[in-house]
Amino acid sequence: MGPFSFSKKERLLNRADFVNLNRHGERRHSRHFIVTFKKNGLSITRLGITVSKKAGNAVKRNRIKRLIREFFRLNKPYFPKGYDINIAAKKDASYCDLRKIGEEIGVIIFDKEFRV
Repeated sequence: MGPFSFSKKERLLNRADFVNLNRHGERRHSRHFIVTFKKNGLSITRLGITVSKKAGNAVKRNRIKRLIREFFRLNKPYFPKGYDINIAAKKDASYCDLRKIGEEIGVIIFDKEFRV
């Protein structure tokens, strides 16, 4: 697969992984997102996306998920290796476009404290 792919091994899929990440992970907040992350002991970064019904109807929720996946896919080389990351959308996240999502999540993920 190419460098811009988003394969199945790079996704958080199991409920146990999400629960473990939410219990033991570190959280960072922005206006529209909550990012939870934790080292996973693997050589890859895995992404999980959580969008509740508070964010809007199915069309809005799916759009948010598509945009977050696209941001991850395009910026994968800049993400720290060996982390599980869950991005949870807050209530008004459906009004964000790709640029706004990139600004908010980028500030959280690419800051100096996270790059340990």
